Amino acid sequence: MGIDISQIEKMLIGDQDWAFTVEIVFRTLVMYLIVLLSLRTLGKRGVKQLSVFEMVVIISLGSAAGDPMFYKEVGLLSAFVVFTVVVVAYKLTAYLVGKHPKVEALLEGTCTCLIEEGKFSVHNFRKESMAQDEFFSELRLKGISHLGQVELAIIETSGSISVFYYSDQDVKYGLPILPSLYGQQIVEIPSKDYWSCSFCGHTELLEPAAAHNCPVCQHQHWVRSIASQRIT
Repeated sequence: MGIDISQIEKMLIGDQDWAFTVEIVFRTLVMYLIVLLSLRTLGKRGVKQLSVFEMVVIISLGSAAGDPMFYKEVGLLSAFVVFTVVVVAYKLTAYLVGKHPKVEALLEGTCTCLIEEGKFSVHNFRKESMAQDEFFSELRLKGISHLGQVELAIIETSGSISVFYYSDQDVKYGLPILPSLYGQQIVEIPSKDYWSCSFCGHTELLEPAAAHNCPVCQHQHWVRSIASQRIT
């Protein structure tokens, strides 16, 4: 059975002719330059600094750039018009965000305090989509081993986490976030020591007891607290 050259050719270039391949190169270079110019117009913020509406702009530009590169029926001028409208809309939105705080809060959101004085702000934490394991991982990457080292932790509108530490002399007993220690949760308090609620991080000196309800969140699972200083 011989090789069907026409089928291989169709698989490679579809319904277009080979001449259109050269045009694709030109179209791609033009769209590449338009994308660079548009992003340069948007500013110098990094990806992690992008707000929600800025991410929408980037996605819109990417979508508008793709089709003209390899669809003959999509003209470059149409794509240029789309880019112009998106960039102008972004500039207008950025102006409104800068002038009106309510618009800024609506589009970009507000920062949220997740840890205050070594304990979870449970009410605020429930507002965020971040899971506890993910949050603990972010803290461990910053060299934190327990919540007693943290005075304040805030999730910014960009999604990054800002942490303000206690000084070494002010570090107190707190909930350990190292997996090997956090996994040792118990209900019965076996000995007098500092214990932390595994749910909210509330820490107190407890006497031996069959069970003890956390006075903050009413949960009953506890982890032995640690008070080690942060290693930097």
